[in-house]
Amino acid sequence: MSNKTFRDRQILSAAQQTGGIATLGAYLRLSGPGWLQSAITLGGGSLAGALYLGMTGGYSLLWVQLVAMFCGIVMLSAISYVTLSTGKRPYVAMNEYVNPVLGVAWITATILANMIFILPQFSLAYDALQFSLLPDQVDGSDQSKYLVTGIIAAVATGIVLLSLKPGWMSKLFDLLLKLIVGAIVVCFVVAVVQLAIQGKISLEVLWGFLPDLHRLTEAAPKISDLLISESLDGASRTHWQDELVSFKQDKMIASAAAAVGINMTFLLPYSMLSRGWDKTFRGLARWDLITGMAIPFVVVTSCIVITAAYGFHAKADAELLSKDPAVVTTSGFYDTVEGQIEKKLSKDEAGKKQLAAMTEDEKKTFLAETIANLPEEERKLAVALAKPTTSQLAKSLEPLLGKERASLVFGIGVVAMAFSTIIILMLINGYAFGEILGDYENPVYRMIGSLLAVIVGVFWVSLWSGKSGTYLAIVAGTFAILLLPIAYFAFLLMMNNRELMGDEKPRGSRMGIWNLLMGLSLAIVSWAAYSALSKKIADPATGGMVFGGVVTFGILMLIGFSARFNNGKNRTSVQDQT
Repeated sequence: MSNKTFRDRQILSAAQQTGGIATLGAYLRLSGPGWLQSAITLGGGSLAGALYLGMTGGYSLLWVQLVAMFCGIVMLSAISYVTLSTGKRPYVAMNEYVNPVLGVAWITATILANMIFILPQFSLAYDALQFSLLPDQVDGSDQSKYLVTGIIAAVATGIVLLSLKPGWMSKLFDLLLKLIVGAIVVCFVVAVVQLAIQGKISLEVLWGFLPDLHRLTEAAPKISDLLISESLDGASRTHWQDELVSFKQDKMIASAAAAVGINMTFLLPYSMLSRGWDKTFRGLARWDLITGMAIPFVVVTSCIVITAAYGFHAKADAELLSKDPAVVTTSGFYDTVEGQIEKKLSKDEAGKKQLAAMTEDEKKTFLAETIANLPEEERKLAVALAKPTTSQLAKSLEPLLGKERASLVFGIGVVAMAFSTIIILMLINGYAFGEILGDYENPVYRMIGSLLAVIVGVFWVSLWSGKSGTYLAIVAGTFAILLLPIAYFAFLLMMNNRELMGDEKPRGSRMGIWNLLMGLSLAIVSWAAYSALSKKIADPATGGMVFGGVVTFGILMLIGFSARFNNGKNRTSVQDQT
């Protein structure tokens, strides 16, 4: 036990004996892992998920990320309980006591999730710099992208090095993370406070926090009002209804994945073990999760949903609503709307042939004229499927903060979210890489793992050609949700494993409550994963490969359970003979 861990335990024990304010003070002083979780969950995925929820669902989808965070807190609390009660490294314990296939899948999926999620963090940071903070210096060229990305990667690497050094450097790292999270919270709360002061939103917004399962298969209320407009014919109404519901479901899934990803289930236990925490710290761990992660997440994402809903839900800018085709093309949302209208026309065989017969210039002119002649309601429906840049999103704050201040507030918030998440993803990858090599605390192994993650992130420039940096986070989240049930299922089994937990295994009604909450959380994320998976299986391009991967994993997992069962029988037999 290190001297620091011994001192922390003494501080906590003394405060718990005194109770009240003393315990609160000790918790504030010793908190840390929860803030690490906050720094990753308040990243590009959460930002993009909240923005798109607000744009497509308005205030009616405020409950989505609240439910996702509830599931995450339940499972992370269970993970902390298992880890601190047993003192065992989860990867080793999972392999020995549950299923080696689940263990390997968990750590592999964690590394994969790190590689997936780090890409949109760089794209979001660059997007914010290009369109909000430094539009004159950052020009959007590949050379500029690599230069800016390299600078961000170098600074992040330097901060990660701080975390590897004990003493004042690790304390400085903790302080930097708390300041970054605090800046994120302030930036987005300011916008909502201004909306409330100016009477732009009312207490009716609070109804959006109540789960409404009808919203899973139906358009949001204001979108529904646009769909029933007499200016839309039956075919148009059906087309937009299908597109908007599918689009919204994808965003809900991505938002759920961003709240608590599988890599966060890896970070929490190893960050606690690296601090020397044990069962004395279980109360602190729960408090740290709630105050350091859950509250900042719910506050920030709710504020983003509200501002996005106010600025964009069921709306379109004046340029797009113009009757002049030349003016329509100057709208910031024109590219998205043009693509949506082309997609709609191509569904009809005659329209498809008509477009195919045109040159590119003729097609652009034709689509601009078509959009200019569409009813306003249909143009607003097309905007609801937009993939905006951060500058377009910042415009929603201009009536409240002014143009320059809106860009500054929104840009700083986005960069802070992306940068903090890059740092934590590097840390997680370092832990995972070290664990695979058998020594998760080895600074060399951790640094190698961290560098592998950041190197992958740098190549977002080559891997992503879309104009919207925010939308890459949605793509990443949709893939990442497929991995999450692996961790939830594994830790549910670990909590119920008497051999692993020993006397620390909850009993009676306590075990019943744990199983109820964990089972509910597993069911919710499994439904989200199934929804994403079914779409990928239905895609002719990827369906066969995805289905084959699922079947293969299922077979391997059954083999793993069989091996675990036989090993358990052999151990029991040896003990009986002895």
